[in-house]
Amino acid sequence: MATTEPCIFCRIVAGDAPCDRVYEDELTLAFMDLFPVGEGHLLVIPKQHHQDIFEADEASLLAVMAISRRIAHALKTALEPDGIGVHQLNGAAAGQTVFHYHMHLIPRNQGDPIALHGRKRGEPAEMEAIAARIRAVLDREG
Repeated sequence: MATTEPCIFCRIVAGDAPCDRVYEDELTLAFMDLFPVGEGHLLVIPKQHHQDIFEADEASLLAVMAISRRIAHALKTALEPDGIGVHQLNGAAAGQTVFHYHMHLIPRNQGDPIALHGRKRGEPAEMEAIAARIRAVLDREG
């Protein structure tokens, strides 16, 4: 069912909806997930709207993956998790809830339950503080 309302991620890209930005360039945007599974859960999106991997152009896919790798390194340095889950979902049956192609980066520690979507909204001050720590690492590493 088509809608004339822009998706929430397109609204974030346009500056019409708030987010805790971690990284931005001409093709991508990374920001904290509003409903985090755990500390540091963030999303990487192409600025151009693509519903899923099947609609995304190669440039957007490559840009999202390259930035995801760079941010995963920054997450590892800033938060020192035991591991980082990198997840991408396509279609409602696969768990996709926002139909704008995106990558989840979720820091994990031994024993953390595997989940992709949080059930409660993150604390704004805490999410901004975590975003600032990740940005500081990205700034240091260039």
